[in-house]
Amino acid sequence: MKLLVDADYIVYKCCASAEDEINWGDDVITVVSKFSDAMNNVTRELTKIKNHFMWDVPEMILFFSDSKNFRKQIYSAYKGHRNRKKPCGYRRVINELGNQYEVIKLPELEADDGMGIYATKHPGNIIVSPDKDLRQIPGRLYDFNETVEITEEEGTNWHLIQSLAGDSTDGYSGCPSIGIKRAVTLFEEHGYTWQTVVDTFESKGLTEEDALMNAQLAKILTIDEYDWQTRSIIPWNPTSSSSRIDNGAVIQT
Repeated sequence: MKLLVDADYIVYKCCASAEDEINWGDDVITVVSKFSDAMNNVTRELTKIKNHFMWDVPEMILFFSDSKNFRKQIYSAYKGHRNRKKPCGYRRVINELGNQYEVIKLPELEADDGMGIYATKHPGNIIVSPDKDLRQIPGRLYDFNETVEITEEEGTNWHLIQSLAGDSTDGYSGCPSIGIKRAVTLFEEHGYTWQTVVDTFESKGLTEEDALMNAQLAKILTIDEYDWQTRSIIPWNPTSSSSRIDNGAVIQT
């Protein structure tokens, strides 16, 4: 059993906390950081994760996002508000972690997708991430507060909920005026189906194409949405629980 760790979140936070400012006066301020401080911060956070579990030395795999993102091919404004620079030492810390751990970064994919693909290709591991998007992936998830078991049905339902509710932090809006609570109410009333998603979008004057775009942005990739041999993304398709069967379109990475 392995821990599949959302290392984007940890390294960004730890490197940012190691930064300091020097005010030189005359309108000049520089940002500085000690690599050893950033690295110590990361080591401390990873050790805390290990210590949460009962076995002595759990094997960890660290997942990072690629600098390119295939979702921008679906919606160019996806995460458009996240153009701030990485904190000092960010890339150097990742390089050093590669000497100590297995590191996975797949072309044009986010860390979430990498964990989703790995977890469904190799069931029985534990995803470690505070990101609610990972509640789409069946299996065990440690969100830094508790470890929960997510069934395949719960994962599918959560994807539908996010397709309606959107995610402002990721820059896609979902269906207007529909949040998580309202989405859950609609699904409980009308059923957790794609038709409920489409009907809700159409009730707001939008189309099924708008619904599909939001669903594809929301979908965390699994082995069913990724061709491991060709490293091609298979866009999620509502006509089948396995898009690999019914959707011939692929996004080459």
